[in-house]
Amino acid sequence: MDFLELAKRRYSSRKYKSLPVEMEKLAKILEAGRVAPTGANTQPQRIIVVREAAGLEKLKKGANIHGAPLGLIICGDHKASWKRPYDGKDILELDSAIVTTHMVMEATDLELDSIWVCYFDPEIIKTEFKIPDNYEALSIIGIGYGDGPKASPDRHDKARKPLEDTVFYESF
Repeated sequence: MDFLELAKRRYSSRKYKSLPVEMEKLAKILEAGRVAPTGANTQPQRIIVVREAAGLEKLKKGANIHGAPLGLIICGDHKASWKRPYDGKDILELDSAIVTTHMVMEATDLELDSIWVCYFDPEIIKTEFKIPDNYEALSIIGIGYGDGPKASPDRHDKARKPLEDTVFYESF
């Protein structure tokens, strides 16, 4: 399948079967994150894999992954991330988003569903998972086998703005 087809298949699942994600699939998802490009190749991402019941209960204290049997907490190291020299812009969040995108797309390719969560209590996550001070939890992915109808790949025709509303050629 081509990339655009895959991208249209990916959606945020909010209901999951209790089936665990196989280790082979988890390894591929993590590898997709590992090969993601980062600014100046600093690779500031650190990923906490949460798949045991006790860890998933800790995760529930600060985030809702809608019953997914696998959680990935994507953290970043502010000391390692590249900063733009002109204004000091820290691109840690951009790097994290690229890594996260690679992983959710790989999950989709493996016939798994996912949800990308940014609505979470960072202090609870930091405390529960012993995240060091120079690291920041930036997003959480819930992954598993969806339990319900999948979103239509054609939904983007109505759910997204037309290109002419978002794309400009040569100048804004």
